[in-house]
Amino acid sequence: MSDDSFPWNWEHAWAVLPDMLWTFLTVTLVLTIAGSAIAAVLGLIIALIRRTAARPVAGVVTFVMNFIRMTPLVVQLLFGLYGLLALGIQIPPMIIGIVIFGIHYATYMAEVYRAGIDSIAPGQWEAATALSMSPRRTWTAVVIPQAVRATVPALGNYVISMFKETPFVSVIFVADMVATAQEYGGDHFRYVEAITLAGILFLAASYPTSLLIGRLEKRLARNA
Repeated sequence: MSDDSFPWNWEHAWAVLPDMLWTFLTVTLVLTIAGSAIAAVLGLIIALIRRTAARPVAGVVTFVMNFIRMTPLVVQLLFGLYGLLALGIQIPPMIIGIVIFGIHYATYMAEVYRAGIDSIAPGQWEAATALSMSPRRTWTAVVIPQAVRATVPALGNYVISMFKETPFVSVIFVADMVATAQEYGGDHFRYVEAITLAGILFLAASYPTSLLIGRLEKRLARNA
């Protein structure tokens, strides 16, 4: 009986593993880190605009934010790719994926920042006013540091969510781990090993991160 008749074949597992690790490092990890950085900064900017800008401006930003949140990420990725091509603009699909992921998750992180800002005790605002601190100084020295500190665990959970959704970039022709597994399975008619390794790599990266975020959340709660 051929080894290929068994559910698991170590030769196929070892054969596909290098390609899986390479796409993990060059696609999945890069997309998650770069997309998270964009989301964290842009999300804070959105939250500040909604809190401090004139009502018409804040209303427009809120509408755009809600529109992005209520449309599928896959549609946004496709629109980003083909919309730019329709305009005659050619950008590497990986860059498009990073930007789209960053913008998409920025809308969620903005809500986290808003909750963090709203959690600041009124006495903090009153103390800043009593010390004659300018609005800018109040935000940069008092409000934002406390709000960001309080929202770190929630932001970390969104980073994990982004990490697990990176396979969606395959719709814009970026070969992530899952796409690599499918390609290997199609070439060798062996899907179990490659797909299983993809799941193990996702678990190996996301589970320790979730434990770390849980510990961080407990530590922040004790120090609050």
